[in-house]
Amino acid sequence: MNHSKRHGEILRLLKEEGTVTIADLAERLDVSLETVRRDVKPLTEDGSVLKMHGAISLPGIIGEAPFERRMRDNADAKRAIARMVAATIRDGESIMLDCGTTTSFLARELLGHRRLTVVTNSSDIARTLATANGNRVYMAGGELRSDSGAAFGVSAIDFVGRFSVDHAIISAGAIDAAGGVMDFDLEEAEFAATVLSRGQRSVVITDQSKFGRQGLVRVCGFAGFSELATDSAPPADIVAALEATGTRLHVAGQTAA
Repeated sequence: MNHSKRHGEILRLLKEEGTVTIADLAERLDVSLETVRRDVKPLTEDGSVLKMHGAISLPGIIGEAPFERRMRDNADAKRAIARMVAATIRDGESIMLDCGTTTSFLARELLGHRRLTVVTNSSDIARTLATANGNRVYMAGGELRSDSGAAFGVSAIDFVGRFSVDHAIISAGAIDAAGGVMDFDLEEAEFAATVLSRGQRSVVITDQSKFGRQGLVRVCGFAGFSELATDSAPPADIVAALEATGTRLHVAGQTAA
């Protein structure tokens, strides 16, 4: 890979990840640290990237949380899913939501609802719905993570375990036909599994980019929730797994299966 191609690859990685360390760039580009520094120098001089200690970033990204960046990923798809699910929730009902970008989109779509009871571990969701239209919001306690502004751990699980709600809704990090619903963090997976167990109706919401991914930690199998809501039909093996357990499939803009 020549000098100009490496420039293009560096900018592509920054667009995907926001911030990348010099050491990580050297490994990914299979060049020395000194070569990366030479490649980065003209990009920083012309303002294309910003240099930090041991890393580089796109202008405007510094200080932005990873959660905020993820909110922009597949935003239209997440908004369509959220709008579809919000239409199935009535005024005065109770909802439990985990902390995910798609559930945060759902919270925004619920701003027109009234007298909701909301249980969540997400400060973003709590902030969105707490002062609107006579809602009651209960937020799980514990230390808030800097990336997502959400609480996890034993205290958060114990807190939400006290509630029984009409709708228990989580967003998924990965969905695989063999593994089911998965995540990449143990505490997040444990919290999501608890949420699903507390609802008369249990729903997993996710955009199509999560299909076929394999996460690190299993949340549950397809029998562990009653409905899957998404923006596009899943691959055939996931559809077959849903049908085998009787889990209903909802695709935004299509009739439920």
